[in-house]
Amino acid sequence: MAEQPQPISPVKNFFAGGFGGVCLVFVGHPLDTIKVRLQTQPKPQPGQPPLYSGTFDCFRKTLVGEGVRGLYRGMAAPIIGVTPMFAVCFFGFGLGKRLQQRTPDDILTYPQLFAAGMLSGVFTTVIMAPGERIKCLLQIQAATGETKYSGSLDCAKQLYREAGIRGVYKGTVLTLMRDVPASGMYFMTYEWLKNILTPEGKSVSDLSAPRILFAGGLAGIFNWAVAIPPDVLKSRFQTAPPGKYPNGFRDVLRELIREEGVASLYKGFTAVMIRAFPANAACFLGFEVAMKFLNWIAPGL
Repeated sequence: MAEQPQPISPVKNFFAGGFGGVCLVFVGHPLDTIKVRLQTQPKPQPGQPPLYSGTFDCFRKTLVGEGVRGLYRGMAAPIIGVTPMFAVCFFGFGLGKRLQQRTPDDILTYPQLFAAGMLSGVFTTVIMAPGERIKCLLQIQAATGETKYSGSLDCAKQLYREAGIRGVYKGTVLTLMRDVPASGMYFMTYEWLKNILTPEGKSVSDLSAPRILFAGGLAGIFNWAVAIPPDVLKSRFQTAPPGKYPNGFRDVLRELIREEGVASLYKGFTAVMIRAFPANAACFLGFEVAMKFLNWIAPGL
C-alpha cells in the first residue's frame, strides 16, 4: 500500500476538521433540508398526491415558498456542532489508526482503516445526535406551516423542558447505527482513493486539489450508500410525536415496511447522492488545505 499520513496533532485536527466541517455544511445543507422533508413527509390520503413528488419538486416548492433561506433552515445547529464534531471525528480516526499500530511506521490494511473509521463514528455521536434532532425538527416545521421553535437554541430549550436530556438525545442509538459503519466506509474509501490516485513515486500529501475533491466526493457517496436506511429511520424517529414509537427503531422499521415497502428505506436517495459528492469533496479539500496552512504557520504545534 502507499504511504499513509502520520497522525496529526489534536490542536491542528480541531481547527482543520472544523474548517472542513463548515465547508461541508455550507455546501450540503440545502439538499440535506430536501432529504429530511422527503423522508418525513406524511403519507398522502387515498386519491391525494403526495406533498412532494420527488427531489426537484421539493426543491422548487421550498425555494418558491420560503426562498433561499428555506433551504438553509436549521443550519445553525450543525454549524455550531461541526467544529468539535469534525475535530473529534478526525481525532477518533487518527486514534483508531494509532491503536492498531505496533510501531509508528506500520502501514495499516484497509480493514484496519475501516475499523479506525468506525471508532470515529462512535466518538461523534455525542455531538451529532442532539444536533441532528434539532436540525430535523427545524427543517420540517416550515413544511407543516407550524412554527413551534424560533431557532436552534429555542428548540433545544423546549426539548429539554419537555423531556429532559433524553428528549434532546432522542435517536442516539439510530445515530450510532448510521454513523459507525458509514464512517468506517467513509475514511477507508478516502484513504483507498488517495492511494490509487497518487502518481508513482509521489507522496499522498502532494495530491492536487482536483484529486482530493474527487476522492472526498466519492468517499461521501460510499458513506451515504451505507447510511441511508438508518438515516431514514432516524429522521422519522427524531421528528415523531412523543410516545409514537415506544419500541424505538423497530417500530419505525415495521411501520415503514408495512405501509410503504422496502423502497421507503431509501427515501431521499436522489437528494442524498446529489449532495454527497460536492459536500464531502468540500469537506476533505477544506481539511487538507487547513492542515497545510497550519503546518506552514505552526510546524511544531
